[in-house]
This record gives sequence, C-alpha cells and structure tokens, in this order.
Amino acid sequence: MHPLHQSSFVFDAHCDTIGDALLPYESYRDLATRSDRGHLDLPRWGEAGINCQIFACYPGYFRLNASPSSASLARLEAFHELRARIPDQITLIRTADDLRDLSADGPLGAILSLEGCEALEGSLNRLRTFFALGVRSLGMAWNLRNEACDGSELPTNYGLTPFGRDVVALCQELGIMIDVSHLNNAGLDEVLAMTDGPIIASHSNAHALCPIYRNLTDEQIRAIAATGGVIGATFVSMYLTPNPADATIEHLFDHIDHLVQVGGIDHIGIGSDLDGCTLPAGIKDGASYPLLTDGLLARGYAEQDIRKILGENFRRVFLQTLPAQ
Repeated sequence: MHPLHQSSFVFDAHCDTIGDALLPYESYRDLATRSDRGHLDLPRWGEAGINCQIFACYPGYFRLNASPSSASLARLEAFHELRARIPDQITLIRTADDLRDLSADGPLGAILSLEGCEALEGSLNRLRTFFALGVRSLGMAWNLRNEACDGSELPTNYGLTPFGRDVVALCQELGIMIDVSHLNNAGLDEVLAMTDGPIIASHSNAHALCPIYRNLTDEQIRAIAATGGVIGATFVSMYLTPNPADATIEHLFDHIDHLVQVGGIDHIGIGSDLDGCTLPAGIKDGASYPLLTDGLLARGYAEQDIRKILGENFRRVFLQTLPAQ
C-alpha cells in the first residue's frame, strides 16, 4: 500500500455488503471474518484502507412476501447485530461530530443508507423512524418506480410526486443526505431545484464515456457540483464501457478523469458498489482499493487532489449535511 493511500482518509460512498449478513440468505457471510466469497468484510476493509463506508440497505424482497420496509429493516438489523458483536471495530456515524471524530487509524466509520424510497412505503413517519435507527443517506430510487419518484431505468419523464417533494424537504430538515444515483432525469432536475445544500450521486459514472441510463450527463455532473455536492465514480463494469466484458480498471480512471474535468476536483469521490456488481479486470475485491491511489498517481494527479477523491470530498459534504450533534 502506497504511503499516500495509508495516510489518506478514504470514504467509500456505496456498498451492498450488509445484504450478505442476512439470515436466512443463500449467500450469508459473517462480515466480522475473512471470506473467500464476496468483496468486503472487516479484514478486507482494513486492507482497503477504507475509513468510512456507506452501507446501502436495499428494499428488495430478500425473502418471500417481505415488504420493502421489512427488507430494508432486516438489513439495518443485520448491521446493528454486527456492530454489537464488534463495537471496537465499527462505529455508527449519526452526527457531524461523529464523523469529525473519526480517525484514520480508528474503527471503521459506518453511514447507513436506504437505497430507494420503496422502503418508506409512502410514509414520512417511516422516514423519521429510519432516521432514529441511524439512517443518514437516502437514495431516492433504485431504477424503478416508487411512491416518491421514477428510477432511471424507466422510459418516463415524470418528476417527483408530492410525496417525493415532502421526502426531500424532510431529509433537509433532519440532516439526511439526498442521493440521486438511480433517479431519473426529471426527478434529478426537481431535486436540484428544491435543495439548498449539497446532494450526492453515490455511485454513478460519466454518460459521455458510457451512454447507459445510470450514468450522468455533463450537464448533470455540473449541476450536482454546483450544489457543492459529490459524485462517486463506481467500479460497476456495465457503467464503465459499452462492452462490460472488456471493462478494466483503466476505464474507471478514464471516468474519474472525465468527472474531474467536467465537475471539478472538489466534487468527485469513489462509490465502489462492492458486493453489488461485476468488477472490471484489475479489481478483485475490496483489498484492491489501494490500486486507486497507484493509478491516480500514474495519471499525474497531485497528492492533495488524490486525497480529495479518496475521501475528503465526501467527508466535507457529510460534515455539512449531518446533524451537528
């Protein structure tokens, strides 16, 4: 591991790893111990050098007849059970003070996120309850339609519903980061018009390099940056190149280059989507994370700019958005 990576504050804005800790679940893993399956666990978070990780709680049906709210709650329960077993290795970030106090050589900082408003089932009180359970980031959509908005996979141009606008307003009131990855274009436009602080796209790449529905146009990149927000370049092979089978880590660096050129160095980070995607050649799992620093150095980035991409940018916007105490 390069000394620059080791001394940087590394913030990953998206992983799906907590789903592997569910019971019953065909891919169950104890995330406290090393596994030969999956992408991340506590030993590999250490090898990755990650200091703060956003854990996505996806509202998909993890067992027959589970509601979206129950599915998300199960993932939150799995996280809290893991943390209760190893409290010295994971700390839950609820406030800006918690994040400010997180040290580069301390336990893994964890931010809990809902990946889709399906989890709210049309209830603002449900959002307040998830906030009480520690949720501090909300992905408005996961590709499809929910009570708040349409996801990016749908061929529609509908913006936010009245409930969706209420969700955005309540997120700003409570101190929940709004995440627009997976949101459709019209919904993103409305979020941009409503918000008075930074928003994030936790795991999205550049549409100019890979024209898939999940990637951001240059106009969207500039608009998110104008809020003070951050875009997390992602490892997902199908978002890197039109032929995912040919995707390599160099395509990831190409996207980072483009995002920086369009959005500015202060508005780009990393959102790996580990344990939720097929990885490009050159990235095996979380332990490959230090290769990002090596590659950015090889492309001529200054050390202070690499620190921003690795984590300082995401840390800045969450310090601005989270409740103070």
